[in-house]
Amino acid sequence: ENKPVKKNLYYSFVISLAGILKRTIMPAKFHNKERLNMDAPYILISNHNSMLDPLYISHACKRYQIRWLGKKEILKISKMPVICWFAKKMNMIHVDRHNSDMAAMRQCMASIKSGEVLGIFPEGTRHQPSLMHEVESGTAFIALRAGVPLLPVYTTRRISFFRRAHTYVGQPMDISDLKAQGMNTETVETLCKRIQETFWKMRENIK
Repeated sequence: ENKPVKKNLYYSFVISLAGILKRTIMPAKFHNKERLNMDAPYILISNHNSMLDPLYISHACKRYQIRWLGKKEILKISKMPVICWFAKKMNMIHVDRHNSDMAAMRQCMASIKSGEVLGIFPEGTRHQPSLMHEVESGTAFIALRAGVPLLPVYTTRRISFFRRAHTYVGQPMDISDLKAQGMNTETVETLCKRIQETFWKMRENIK
């Protein structure tokens, strides 16, 4: 049986601080968060409104340390050296979004193989015009290579002071049918569309 990586000290410290924010001045309520503790490996996919999103989701996932995939530019934010330092310490996988980053792909596959939870923001940015307006094809490529369930997590709004955000953990997505068809342009596009539709349905169901 695969044993996921034990939560390291830095990770535990940062998500504990996030938990304090989540319960006080920047509140968020999680719905169906027990689904985050389903058996790994799996890939967690989430919409992206705030830099706090990965920390809040990580705090809600009690069973595993989530291995987040993040843009390599995080390491170059000179105005936020503390964030850069913790990003390095929290075992993130840093990806070059503008090139084919095979090193990041290998890290993702190794993470799945070792029984971890891989966290990805399919939108690739916090600044899309609408929910899942565009899904990065790299997300579908990783998912099809891994062949594990996708767990969608939808946050209703940007995390902010004294206004509660709501985060909903959806049902796991079984992509075994697409995996069986092999990796090609059609299956990648189909999975991207399926991810979009899953999040649109989650949004509709809470209105």
